[in-house]
Amino acid sequence: MVFEFLKLNKKITDNEFDTIYPENLKKLGHVHWTPVEVAIEAVAFLTDIKSPNILDIGSGAGKFCLIGAAITKADFTGVELRPELYKLAKRIAKHYGLPNTQFINSNILEVDFSPYNAFYYFNPFYENIEQVNTIDDTLDLKTQNYNIYTKYVKQQLEGMPKGTRLVTYWSSAKDVPLNYTLQGESMNGLLEMWEKTY
Repeated sequence: MVFEFLKLNKKITDNEFDTIYPENLKKLGHVHWTPVEVAIEAVAFLTDIKSPNILDIGSGAGKFCLIGAAITKADFTGVELRPELYKLAKRIAKHYGLPNTQFINSNILEVDFSPYNAFYYFNPFYENIEQVNTIDDTLDLKTQNYNIYTKYVKQQLEGMPKGTRLVTYWSSAKDVPLNYTLQGESMNGLLEMWEKTY
């Protein structure tokens, strides 16, 4: 029902959306999953280009991609390191008939950014620094990982073609390459829209 409401442009709360998740993941939503309102605004910016193909860097339980796939015809891919979250997101997409989203179970260091022209970045590596409210204990979290992952993402984004779009949420501007220009912001500056301009 939540996806039908989204397709009809009906307002959905995060509590309503998160009913699609198991109980143990619902309580993580306010920290780790993108709010519905944020996802809708980010998707609008990322899909306002020709043939949008969007990569969610650290897709978790898939919420951003699932919402995007429900409200647009754009292609969404989520990359997630945790196998259980990856499998869950895939099952939900299949169950609710959202063919324009897929999920990859991979370390971000193994992902080629070149097939994509738009990116969503909700501070996916922060668990490695602030190990409070962690999703689970399956990963070896350490500051070194945060530095390696953010450096890789920044390098990949820097090499993308002019016109590439990026939305960051709860993220530092220092993670964004200098050849991206801020196009707009909302949510008291927490949500920022960028475009590669040179």
